[in-house]
Amino acid sequence: MENIESLGLQLIAIVLGASVGSFLNVVIYRVPAELSILFPPSRCPTCLKQLAPKDNIPILGWFLIKGKCRYCHTPVSWRYPLIEGITAILFWWVSIAFGGSTPVLVMLGYCLLLSWLLSLAVIDLDTMTLPNVLTQSGLVAGVAFQSMMVLMPELKHTSWSDRLLLSITGAVVGIWLLDIMRFLGRVWLGKEAMGAGDPKLAAMIGAWLGWEKLLLSILVAAALGSLLGILAIALQKLGKKQEFPFGPFLAIGATCALFFGDVILSTYLSWFGLN
Repeated sequence: MENIESLGLQLIAIVLGASVGSFLNVVIYRVPAELSILFPPSRCPTCLKQLAPKDNIPILGWFLIKGKCRYCHTPVSWRYPLIEGITAILFWWVSIAFGGSTPVLVMLGYCLLLSWLLSLAVIDLDTMTLPNVLTQSGLVAGVAFQSMMVLMPELKHTSWSDRLLLSITGAVVGIWLLDIMRFLGRVWLGKEAMGAGDPKLAAMIGAWLGWEKLLLSILVAAALGSLLGILAIALQKLGKKQEFPFGPFLAIGATCALFFGDVILSTYLSWFGLN
């Protein structure tokens, strides 16, 4: 019976993830353009024809129209089903990693965080910006999520004030730490070394995960960003002074911290006999 329930949860997570991924495609396209994410309904950006429900089937819809608009035959980017597929995988991963021992509302919160991170990462790749409307709303959602945790009977070991303090401290550490890194980078390089949105994204991550997992997120982001940056320069894919977005690396770091943070931090503390 437990196996059936687990498989059912995984299937729901995949379907929900693919559906949310379809909405994230709208967010990724419209938010940087300062367009409404609700109106008008999904339509072809070329011919402006409203899409039929069969055209909006997550993942499968792109293959059904053979990667082209059904009406004007303009090619539709492969990134649409990719985003939907990645979101489905992330939601499925949440069901695997946390299913069975974690309240459903908490798992939905984790899925919400991952959706925010994915949207911001792709927008940063596209535009080199992290829209305030997403980082700020994500921060508020993170504080609300931590406050809501005390309502879960399974999580009564912490008080509301403790959860609120954890979230606010994480947000403050995030924005201050990245602002300091940004200032030092500007002094060292003589130019902006980091975008203004990165500290806000770090604050959002801290609000969701707390300051300890925030630090882990930044460490992973810095290591991965440095490694890929050096590799890209060595392969002449990136100039030595060419800018590249840091938001996607913060998003990857936060994802790693969400799924592996407890194990990593516990192992680290045990090395020093602090666990």
